[in-house]
Amino acid sequence: MSCDISIVVPVYNEEKSIRLMYDRLLASISNISSNFEIIYVNDGSRDNSFLELVKLSKEDSRVKFINFSRNFGHQIAVTAGLDKSKGDAVVIIDGDLQDPPEVIPQMYAKHKEGFEVVYGQRLKRKGESFFKKITAKYFYRILKSITSVNIPVDTGDFRLIDRKIVNDLKNMPEQNKFLRGQIAWLGYRQTSVFFERDERKFGETGYPFSKMLKFALDGITGFSDVPLQFVTKTGIFISFISFLIILYAIFSHFVLEKTITGWTSLIISSMFIGGVQLISIGIIGEYISRINKNVQNRPLYIIDQTNIED
Repeated sequence: MSCDISIVVPVYNEEKSIRLMYDRLLASISNISSNFEIIYVNDGSRDNSFLELVKLSKEDSRVKFINFSRNFGHQIAVTAGLDKSKGDAVVIIDGDLQDPPEVIPQMYAKHKEGFEVVYGQRLKRKGESFFKKITAKYFYRILKSITSVNIPVDTGDFRLIDRKIVNDLKNMPEQNKFLRGQIAWLGYRQTSVFFERDERKFGETGYPFSKMLKFALDGITGFSDVPLQFVTKTGIFISFISFLIILYAIFSHFVLEKTITGWTSLIISSMFIGGVQLISIGIIGEYISRINKNVQNRPLYIIDQTNIED
């Protein structure tokens, strides 16, 4: 049975935020419609997040939960929520209260104007380190410059999407999900709503540097072949330079009668070429890894418990 709007909330160790998040969501959505659902996806939390979700679902039948068998990652959790959603419009919002639920009515108003995608665009990122802000800023600008897809800068997954977008995403079953890139790739009419991102109120971020790096690699390898072009061009350039050095060595030996000596230059050049080769193999390996994961054709996630009826 469909509803007007679905809210998909990925949860990972957010037991202290769940109740407050629910209250703020309820206050915001009630201004839009009474026919809605809130889908929480517990992504293998190690705290009591799941117990809190079960309590909420018993108090309010509009609260749905999906409990994974283990931690599958943020993007997969969002995907599971989208798969199970029934709303004509679906909002994606994290459960840590950094993205304000009070912005949802503005998004819904834009949707009613005819936009299929309404994404939240950050004006400020409160409570985040300078390193995270600067790396995020330049990552999205670099990604935009090396892809043909117009991925909006200063945006996360906080957005409202139309049912047709959800249906299209279901036909894009890649294992290495980068949803903001996939949604941008789909096209349709898209617009933004500006907001200031709040600092995290409880707990620690679920995105340390290692996960941020993996997420960045998924975005780059999923939507750009520029790194592969870089490998090819670098290989051609180094081969050309090496050919010139060979010609110079032959000329120096037979014409100038001066043989080039010294192991230092040999070792340095060997280390340089070896470094380039390792980087090139690593870049190619990232693309091969994506192919391997998709060829295995494993399910994106395993649901342990849910109160959503198919």
